[in-house]
Amino acid sequence: MKQFTTGVVAIAVLASASFVSAEEVKSGLQAGAFIDAFYVTKLAGADDDQVSVGQNLCYRCKNGARPQVMVFTRSSDEKVVKLVQALDAAITKNSDKQLRAFVNYLGDGKSTAKQNAEKLAKTSKAKSVPFVLPNEFENGPDNYGINAKAEVTVIMAEGGKVKANHAFTSGKEVKVDAVIADLAKILN
Repeated sequence: MKQFTTGVVAIAVLASASFVSAEEVKSGLQAGAFIDAFYVTKLAGADDDQVSVGQNLCYRCKNGARPQVMVFTRSSDEKVVKLVQALDAAITKNSDKQLRAFVNYLGDGKSTAKQNAEKLAKTSKAKSVPFVLPNEFENGPDNYGINAKAEVTVIMAEGGKVKANHAFTSGKEVKVDAVIADLAKILN
């Protein structure tokens, strides 16, 4: 009986460890923090934003104090595609509020990250969302604190200040509806 009880306890401990919520991972600037400048190279998307593919710039700066969503991803999972599509639709729907979003693709190698970003842009068919490669492509800008264990980090800011943050250990765990619901925090 003792062995059976020990086995059940071990299984329960392992099971609870595997069900840690994706929301529990902490990544990126948190609510209340100011968003700093960082430079990226535009790879695709947002054909009408007056930024050429290959141009190096600060999109965060270009967006100024407007409400903006910065997605940092290492994943092109279906849920990430749905998130990008939902953000693209939200930009059109909230054009009067000048909502902006851009997707930063991260990765160990610059060439691979670039290819993955271009693939995500093509798959999502987003019209208003630029896809970029941060100069600090491995893990995003140092001062943003992007967790290497988070496949997807979403930072929402307005007035230059973070209003909401979502981080997911896997692209498969992205909660698109929860992220989109938080747009209300930046669309005053």
